[in-house]
Amino acid sequence: MANASAKRIASQNETAIRNMRLGMLVSGLLSILLRVLFRRSSLRFSFGFLTLCSTYAITFFMYRFLENNGTPKRDSSGELKSSGEDLSQGGLTELCFDVLYITWACQIGSAAFGEWVWWLYLVIPLYAFYKLWTLVISPFVLGRSAAPGAAEAEAPVEASSKRQEKLRKRQERGDPRVQRVQAGKRS
Repeated sequence: MANASAKRIASQNETAIRNMRLGMLVSGLLSILLRVLFRRSSLRFSFGFLTLCSTYAITFFMYRFLENNGTPKRDSSGELKSSGEDLSQGGLTELCFDVLYITWACQIGSAAFGEWVWWLYLVIPLYAFYKLWTLVISPFVLGRSAAPGAAEAEAPVEASSKRQEKLRKRQERGDPRVQRVQAGKRS
């Protein structure tokens, strides 16, 4: 018997898989239709055609990977056994979706505007290099974190509640209601 969280994840995964299937179908058919109508020369054996075929293979591989990981498992009565991996999580799953979206944009864009749109595909390795630099190389080489906000994390600010802040201000004014605690002596 699955709990509410597993049912919610299963429902989200089924929606994501359905949308991904629809996206693959629309992008594939639209790119082929645009090529047939406006750019028949791109259907001949060339670099653009090889690129298109290889990106169809990439999208199919990513789709199958995400579908296998995210498909909820049910028993014979239809009861949810496993919700599958959460497809809305970050990391590799998020990267797979990003690659799918960029691939679909390149497929449709190259069919509509020309083969120069494939240069957009360079966003993927550039982003991978950026993540590799900020998370691995820079801290190793420079000995510190290059992540944004790292300077604030190194010098922790003394957190205080409203009550502590009020007592500190009273103490600064010399209010006799506030006991002064010396270092080492605590009552």
